[in-house]
Amino acid sequence: MSASSSQKKLRIGIVGFGTFGQFLAITIIKQGHTLRVTSRTDYSLLCNQMGISFYREADEFLEADNDVVLICTSILSLPEVVKSLPFDCLKRPTLFVDVLSVKEYPKDILLQVLPENSDLLCTHPMFGPESGKNGWQGLTIVYEKVRVKDEATCSSFLNIFQSEGCKMLEMTCEEHDKMVARSQFITHTIGRVLSEMEIESTPINTKGFESLIQLKENTVKDSFELFSGLFVRNRFAIEELNKLELALGKVKQKLQERMEEEQNPNASKPLV
Repeated sequence: MSASSSQKKLRIGIVGFGTFGQFLAITIIKQGHTLRVTSRTDYSLLCNQMGISFYREADEFLEADNDVVLICTSILSLPEVVKSLPFDCLKRPTLFVDVLSVKEYPKDILLQVLPENSDLLCTHPMFGPESGKNGWQGLTIVYEKVRVKDEATCSSFLNIFQSEGCKMLEMTCEEHDKMVARSQFITHTIGRVLSEMEIESTPINTKGFESLIQLKENTVKDSFELFSGLFVRNRFAIEELNKLELALGKVKQKLQERMEEEQNPNASKPLV
């Protein structure tokens, strides 16, 4: 029996059904789990087409007896969305999972508002609709079991990713945010800078330049709200941004010094 078929089928409720929530839903449904959705935008027609129950009212959604509540909101909207959820409507202990691109921030907020008998799993699938469009094999998901008493439900949820061939990487939310600040945030920052420079393809592209154009195009596909959330809600991001600015200044200074040497070749020669 395969790993996916041996795990119990879950009743999963998704809060926030934007692009990423829809992306995850396709695979979750394919694996045979039951989905319910609530969102500030009316996705009732799309949900009906996908065979998903859509709830306009948050209280009815939480009363629907979900095994897992998957939070797929944007980073910056998380406090407002969480504040609107009437957790007293929960019928039993529930596993809450977030998939935000920063981890300390949702962890702190959810620990403040969730009932003490509810579990919390913080995750970050390090891929999305573009990079995961041909499957999830070999793609990484990072997670921390912040508060887990129901190991069976948590294991079944993580198996959604493991059974698709994901690389499962367990680390603390703090470790994640440190690494993301130096990787994902810097990547998005460089892409945004290239966009502001309005770089375009040329007839004499090098492979390196084509990579830069692809980076620009990939990063601007994501909303500025996501990019700003990576900065505002990751306490390590400001340090990396300052390092980037300092590094650019050092490179510029070295180039200017070399230019001065070439323009004034006698200026640097020692006197005899």
